[in-house]
Amino acid sequence: MAFNFEISYDMLLGSLLPVVVYWVYGGIYVAYGPCNNYRLHPKEDEDTKNFAPKETVIRGVLWQQFRQFVATNLLYMVTGAAKSAGETPSVLVMIRQIIIAMLVFDTYQYFLHRYLHQNKFLYKHLHSKHHSLVVSYPFGAIYSHPIEGLLFDIIGGSLAIYFSGMTPRTSAFFSSFCAMKSVDDHCGLLLPWNPFHFFFQNNTAYHDLHHQLYGGKYNYSQPFFAMWDKILGTYMPYSLEKREEGGFLLRPAKDLKDE
Repeated sequence: MAFNFEISYDMLLGSLLPVVVYWVYGGIYVAYGPCNNYRLHPKEDEDTKNFAPKETVIRGVLWQQFRQFVATNLLYMVTGAAKSAGETPSVLVMIRQIIIAMLVFDTYQYFLHRYLHQNKFLYKHLHSKHHSLVVSYPFGAIYSHPIEGLLFDIIGGSLAIYFSGMTPRTSAFFSSFCAMKSVDDHCGLLLPWNPFHFFFQNNTAYHDLHHQLYGGKYNYSQPFFAMWDKILGTYMPYSLEKREEGGFLLRPAKDLKDE
């Protein structure tokens, strides 16, 4: 296998654009943060109910993104994708590749995510770090233990890109889309114009239920579809009620607090 150690413009685009999108898109939600009419939790709960300070979360996310940058470029070099830099596949080919990548990513993340919850040792030492954010917020979307970050995002994303056959340019759009969806799932806001809530049942409220202390056995699917939860019996529907003080109250379809 020949290695191409040259880093092209498309490779930089594929590895840096998702980082920029993550912070810009997250920043938009932060700007909406004080607007209580659309929140699932009061703003002050981000500081009183979470177990990790925001400074620690930001450092953890930046470290994760640096490792993703390195891993993505290594993937391009090892698979020979660097040679295809500059190539632009047809729109139909890009759509097919993105759909394949979404299915691969979802399948990988569901089963790994579920196992990290069911294995008490792995949950305690790895996944509990992500769940230290009981009240999630935009820029905490990929906050996790470094080993979990490797397993979830770096390996999972690399598999999706590899099996779909994406060029670096196509992977830039796919990875940026993943970053936006992850931020959206953790933003804690139900904005009425949000297209993600229109196209995906697996959305902010869906994932917020999973982050609650009573929801850890349900709604493992991420980041796109709810199919594996529905197929394997871990799907938990919910209802949303308007709070008198503004925002929404999320209620699971059954009482989970004793489970």
